Amino acid sequence: MSIYRTIGIIGAMAEELELLHRHAQMESEMVKAGLVFYRGTLHGMNIIAVKSGVGKVNAAVCTQALIDLGAECILFTGVAGAVDSSLTIGDIVVSTACVQHDMDVTALGFAPGAIPYQEISVFPADEELRSLAVRASRDAVNGRVLEGVVLSGDQFIASRDKVQSLRDVFQGACAEMEGAAVAQVAHMNGIPYVVIRSMSDQADGSAHMNFAEFTVLAAGQSYAVIEGMVRSLQQA
Repeated sequence: MSIYRTIGIIGAMAEELELLHRHAQMESEMVKAGLVFYRGTLHGMNIIAVKSGVGKVNAAVCTQALIDLGAECILFTGVAGAVDSSLTIGDIVVSTACVQHDMDVTALGFAPGAIPYQEISVFPADEELRSLAVRASRDAVNGRVLEGVVLSGDQFIASRDKVQSLRDVFQGACAEMEGAAVAQVAHMNGIPYVVIRSMSDQADGSAHMNFAEFTVLAAGQSYAVIEGMVRSLQQA
């Protein structure tokens, strides 16, 4: 039996959760902070699923509400731009940790990404959830699965110079707009989390696939990874 009674599942876009809704047994829904939370079961495990919306504020509010509703671990899926040059479209990054790349108080002597007067600014993912995410991702995709640092900021990265800077300063694997907020709120509540991101492009405007087409691919990958993780947690 799993150590988690209820699994929280967050996606940033509706498409990411569509397959989950189709395959899980959703029993009820409620609105909290303007977000719709769906309770149900998947492989006999209690789940709460929600679309966070885009950006760190949406993600933080969503995560706290999810925890308040009883989620005992957080699985966050979505898309990201590759920062590691070895990654290509459809590859997956599983978070080792998350950092806010746009937190910049360097003028006062703090390191890039450091949150002033706070003990921790790099939020590590849970080791067990990481391991399950890697295994499920390798079963779900034909591409590469890489463990690395997920960088978050309230900006869409579409510049080669910015990508290189993020790689040089933070040694990041990918860039997106929510993961570090989820990670920080989870850390503040003592809740295990992991972020799983499908690469949509190389964060430099050089995508070779229509984003709408990629969204279909990413949604399928996201569901397959979540389904595999929930199945493993149920058997744990």
